[in-house]
Amino acid sequence: MSAPRPAAALQVMPPGAQALSAAARAYNLQLTRIDKLKSQLAEMETLAQQHRQERHRAVDPLRRQLAQDQRALALALDGHLQGKLLSRVQADTARLLLCRLARGLAEAGDAAMRELHDRHSPRTLAQLKQESADALRQRLEAVLGEALEDEGEHLSAEQLLRAGMERLRRAQEDLQQERRDAAHARRERKKPGAAARQTGQHDADTLLRRLFRQLASALHPDRETDAQARLRKTALMSEANAAYERRDLVALLQIQVRAELADPAAVQQLSDDRLASLTLLLKAQVAALERERAARQSALADEFDLPERVSLNANTLLQSRINESRALESALAQLARDLEQASDPSQLKRWLNGQQVPS
Repeated sequence: MSAPRPAAALQVMPPGAQALSAAARAYNLQLTRIDKLKSQLAEMETLAQQHRQERHRAVDPLRRQLAQDQRALALALDGHLQGKLLSRVQADTARLLLCRLARGLAEAGDAAMRELHDRHSPRTLAQLKQESADALRQRLEAVLGEALEDEGEHLSAEQLLRAGMERLRRAQEDLQQERRDAAHARRERKKPGAAARQTGQHDADTLLRRLFRQLASALHPDRETDAQARLRKTALMSEANAAYERRDLVALLQIQVRAELADPAAVQQLSDDRLASLTLLLKAQVAALERERAARQSALADEFDLPERVSLNANTLLQSRINESRALESALAQLARDLEQASDPSQLKRWLNGQQVPS
């Protein structure tokens, strides 16, 4: 099965020396924009995958070393707490430090550190986690003005935060979309030719539906006796269903060509009215791709912890890796100094006295 061609392959070409009509130029412009947006999405995914690989190579060894040294410091403090060398205040400080270190390691999956934390803390990690989730639930429900349903299961603080933020994001998007739709409707009513535009949108919807029905009729696998041809039609029909669901005109036209149901040059014979209707569909597809691009940029910025308003590109991702590596190297250097002092009885008390540990 041939792969889909770029959207620009569906453009109207000028007939000889004759210039294209305004409708044809508008149609071609939207196809060009679709190709550009799809290219940007593909480039974004390529950059993200490369960054994940480079991050794994450069950052993960530092993270493992940091966890190893934190574990060593927690065990050293545990050893000191077994004896009578420390004063009560120093022992309290050592215990708080130990619990902070053990909690972070336990949350990363270290079962031994979970046991160590619970042995020294007045509240177990499970209790702390539930308290955090309950407090977060109350704050989110106060903001949302409604209960967060969890289908009878206890959600973690992270799951609650994701669920609440997703609910809040959807509510904000719905409100913004309602405002945009209302403003757009007001502007359209005031503009001359509003009725004609509504007719054009209706014609565009009709064209999309007609194209899909033609594909569904021609590609119905139950009408095919040859096994290989049936598999091919089943795959194409699945693609057509998905494309129609997302109103992807370009994909439907490409499937039509791939299924040899239309001449690739057939678009050259379309009237300007028909091209204008198709252009409305393409504009909606461009808007959907722009929303997808913005959402993907936001998701990757969160994943890679990029500063706000910093665009995602090769340079910013490289700088992110450099900054993350430097921060870990600095933390490792400080931890090495802490380990040295915590392991030396002659320096231990002075070191504990100098610690500022929040309760």
